Amino acid sequence: MTAVLSEPEVLELLQAHGAVQQGHFLLSSGMHSPHYVQCALLLQYPELTARVCAALAAPFQAEGVQVVVGPAVGAVVLAYETARQLGARALWAERSEGRMALRRSFSLSAGERVLVVEDVVTTGGSAKEVASLAERAGAVVVGVSAIVDRSGGGHGLRWRFEPLVRLDVEAYLPPLCPLCREGLPLVKPGSR
Repeated sequence: MTAVLSEPEVLELLQAHGAVQQGHFLLSSGMHSPHYVQCALLLQYPELTARVCAALAAPFQAEGVQVVVGPAVGAVVLAYETARQLGARALWAERSEGRMALRRSFSLSAGERVLVVEDVVTTGGSAKEVASLAERAGAVVVGVSAIVDRSGGGHGLRWRFEPLVRLDVEAYLPPLCPLCREGLPLVKPGSR
């Protein structure tokens, strides 16, 4: 079995595959940033995805996780492979009428132990929505795992949070964005 990836190793993999990008980006949170992390560029490689998901699963091995849920689209692959690593089911939540919902006949049962996975956390909004959705179904959320935490501690998650990498990067409300004032073109790479 391969050793669990360390934070510097995960960051190195992200950088080596062009996932850490520079420019003027509209984040899924609505914030603007000169930095974007496109984890899909790393996740296109199944062997690397398996290693990253083993690291996502590691802190929760003893938690009796029965279901791994990720928000679509960025965490669908993560939910599947992390669930495989934990011997659990894999589900994803997707937006329906502006809110996260379980579709495709997916369901959670009362008492099921759930791990929420995410690719990148900026405000924690999608992870909070998915965790709250699980709790409304009666499931027990054991935690949230993410490849990248770029929240600077502002994620507001009330569940155990285990990111693989913490990046200290700027994010601006649109009216306060210096990149907008410079007239740099805005790119929207996210899923919302």
